[in-house]
Amino acid sequence: MPIQRMTDMNLRGKTLVIREDLNVPLKNGKISNDKRIRAALPTIEYALEQGAGVIILSHLGRPKEGVFDEQTSLAPVAARLQECLGRQVLLTSDFETAKTVRPGGVVVFENVRCFKGEKANDPELAKKLADMGDIYVMDAFATAHRAQASTEGAIRAAKAACAGPLLMAELDAFARVLDEPKRPLVAVIGGSKVSTKLELLNNLLDRVDRLIVGGGIANTLLAASGYNVAKSLYEPELIDESKKIMAKAEAMGKPIPLMKDVVTAAQLAEDEPTVTCGIEEVPSDNMILDIGPETAKMYGEILTNAATIVWNGPVGAFETRPFGEGTKAIAQSMADSSAFVVVGGGDSVAAVEGYGLADKMGYISTGGGAFLELFEGKKLPAVAALEDRGQE
Repeated sequence: MPIQRMTDMNLRGKTLVIREDLNVPLKNGKISNDKRIRAALPTIEYALEQGAGVIILSHLGRPKEGVFDEQTSLAPVAARLQECLGRQVLLTSDFETAKTVRPGGVVVFENVRCFKGEKANDPELAKKLADMGDIYVMDAFATAHRAQASTEGAIRAAKAACAGPLLMAELDAFARVLDEPKRPLVAVIGGSKVSTKLELLNNLLDRVDRLIVGGGIANTLLAASGYNVAKSLYEPELIDESKKIMAKAEAMGKPIPLMKDVVTAAQLAEDEPTVTCGIEEVPSDNMILDIGPETAKMYGEILTNAATIVWNGPVGAFETRPFGEGTKAIAQSMADSSAFVVVGGGDSVAAVEGYGLADKMGYISTGGGAFLELFEGKKLPAVAALEDRGQE
């Protein structure tokens, strides 16, 4: 269904309430990574150039709802935005003060999670947020899977609603993956637990041509296949479900490739002595912490032949040296391929950026949970609301 785009609307003289994801990491009250702020700048600058006044909404951290907490105040965000925009940015938690913004002015409204009713998608709060401006702009893809007052509720309550450029860039990228992807379509799903991605794996098998798994998920599949994973992180209670997933993949003619070799160690620690071995030879006092070179080569061949790749989750404990070589090899294979590659999830994005390969990927998504739910084929509440508004 068509979604009204902010860039197609007349914004002159209007007040825009823009929901962004400015949930930046803070260390001692200072922003340690402003990537999300920089990602939102084109949307904000475009609105200002078009002669609009802007009120920016975002969450930050996990404050107790209904209680203002200075530790999760958007004050550092407002200060950084002021530097980036080169114009004054007002910070307020007062609805009436926010409404006084004029064309060319910028207001950062305090952490929406501090307002009672945000998580429960309270209609009264949603209407108060929407009524601060003439147009409500949803630009926070990473929160689009949550039906909350500042995401889904305000879109439906607003006088007019549309999608911002950042959100539309995400949806446009996913259209290339979901609607008519060039094939073969390969998904690489890593992470520590099968339980958090069990439904995802099942749904993906119906969409993709090949599925590669890594991390604790792969360990559980190894255990389900009868291999001794020793002290590795895995979920024994999901052995039966894992067997069903592998049987389904086999029956569909797209078996999930299990690791041939692995990198193990007695503990997850920097520069810990390692043992690289076949999966039949994992030492009883060790844990699997990365894929081995033969496995990386096998996965690389699958990725080289892909036309579209979606990646969420590392294939090993990449943050700790020397257990990031497998993830690095996978990232390099994607970068070297001619496939359209979409990368999502904080760890995967951190990996490609850390390896200096981000500019070799087709699209870097800002979402984690929203990324996975959209790829599963689920309808995101905020996107559904925008589609409904687009039909009015």
